[in-house]
Amino acid sequence: MKKAAMFIAFQGFRDEEYTEPKKALEAAGIKVDTVSTARGSARGKFRVTAQVDYTIDEVNPAEYDALTLVGGPGALEYLDNEKVHKIFQRASLQGKLIGAICISPVVLAHAGLLTGKTVTCFPEGAEEVKKSGANYTGKDVEVDGKLVTASGPIPAKKYGLALAELLK
Repeated sequence: MKKAAMFIAFQGFRDEEYTEPKKALEAAGIKVDTVSTARGSARGKFRVTAQVDYTIDEVNPAEYDALTLVGGPGALEYLDNEKVHKIFQRASLQGKLIGAICISPVVLAHAGLLTGKTVTCFPEGAEEVKKSGANYTGKDVEVDGKLVTASGPIPAKKYGLALAELLK
């Protein structure tokens, strides 16, 4: 069984950017682990709560086929740090599928993983991803090799389906 790790902010992840891709991945037979900075019940921006399976310190990218970052107002506060950057750098070197939605492609930009890549993200993150050497398109979803990015909550289902398709 293939496995994916979804990284969420412990407070303020965007509800549908977590639930829609998770549903799509699970429907495709992929086991999804939820990762955050602490164990317990993480809270979304609106009303979704998510049980955290593993903390960032417990994750080994080698154990996953895909690693994804969920957006929302808490994404940069909780996930844009050296530990997360190193996990995604290792995952990239290992040829893993990497996904990021909404503002979270900025985390990948800060990790140095978007240079020369065609990406999209929430409009407020466009300048940061361009600064990192990415080709920003503003489209709903972009797939560039083993990188899938999406612009926000509206294409969350389409993003999840793209991840699932690439994991087949």
